[in-house]
Amino acid sequence: MSLFGDGLEAAVQKAFTRPAPKTAPAQMRYLVRQLKSTKAVAQKLRISQRTVERYVKNQIKRPRTDLAARLEHEVKARWQPQIRAKARQQAATTGGIVIDTRARLGYTAPIGSTDQDRIRHLTVALPPRYAARLFEAQEQGATEQRLQELAAEALKEVYFQDGGRRAGSLDEVRFTDIEHLEFDL
Repeated sequence: MSLFGDGLEAAVQKAFTRPAPKTAPAQMRYLVRQLKSTKAVAQKLRISQRTVERYVKNQIKRPRTDLAARLEHEVKARWQPQIRAKARQQAATTGGIVIDTRARLGYTAPIGSTDQDRIRHLTVALPPRYAARLFEAQEQGATEQRLQELAAEALKEVYFQDGGRRAGSLDEVRFTDIEHLEFDL
């Protein structure tokens, strides 16, 4: 489970205008429409083509828990792509993104300053340029570590340095021991 990647996806999914299909047969029919064949769906979900056909015909209604999770993930990954793109574009150009986190935050600073890490609960509105960097890195397949570094850079500038008005000599922000992380557009 990727905390940052899943958090960004959940934020974008809040922009959906209609709920995704909930039942397994409806989800399976949606995937068949999207992927154009039962064979492609079967390969994607790692099940037999006949099983996919039985879900489509409503002969099977309740999947195993592991299959249910894969099915829901695949449906949500394809649901309302234009709404998803529009929400990302708006966050990256005008709206920005809000990060709500409870984590251990500290920084590297010159000698004589109080730079000890401590657990902080922050809710910070990040400017659109940071939302754009986070979404761009996610689309390019950045690692969880890279997304965490980008978020730390954003918190350094917005929270610790207040846009350049204080703590100008701050070198690096450490963002570790994440207990809670949520994004909102």
